[in-house]
Amino acid sequence: MPAKTFTADAAQSANILLAEADKGAQAVHDLVTAYRANRRTGSANSKTRGEVRGNNKKIYKQKGTGNARHGDKRAPIFVGGGVVFGPRPRDYSKHVPKNVRKLALRRVLGDIVRDETAKVLPSFSIADGKTKSFISAVSADAEPKKVLIVAKSFDEKTYLSARNVAWAQLVTADSVNVEELLHANTVLLVEDALETLAKRTA
Repeated sequence: MPAKTFTADAAQSANILLAEADKGAQAVHDLVTAYRANRRTGSANSKTRGEVRGNNKKIYKQKGTGNARHGDKRAPIFVGGGVVFGPRPRDYSKHVPKNVRKLALRRVLGDIVRDETAKVLPSFSIADGKTKSFISAVSADAEPKKVLIVAKSFDEKTYLSARNVAWAQLVTADSVNVEELLHANTVLLVEDALETLAKRTA
């Protein structure tokens, strides 16, 4: 059975709340920024003059050499010395309130409905687990470029068939996020995912 375009009426029938085109832009921005910040490890590290290798011996006497006065060789101005104001391990993660997350999801779902880039499938499963079968099934309903398939769950054979297809991604309805929806050119929604999306936007 061919996929049908997911319309605003279909969303309303499934109790999925959509945001208007003039609402939620800042929420989407904040959430995507948080996703990217949370992926940062914050593990960059540099050593200060107190951490680099070397002793505290004065490199030459204070007076009489004609050179500037110096203490130990671990000072930042020397090669191999410490780093001034260098990176230190830190936590980049950002917290986004639940209501902002919900608004962002409503806005992105509203955008893909208005752009008519979302389609609804009654079911999606690849029984033989073959990549060729997966490509044929998806290509029948969407252009093979940045396709996101959202269902309540997928069986092992379906995951197996999709693992080598770089332009398609399988995501469950309870874990799909705003960034994935924005990245996709076409979103294929399996009917069993609509109930979960309705709960997440309520």
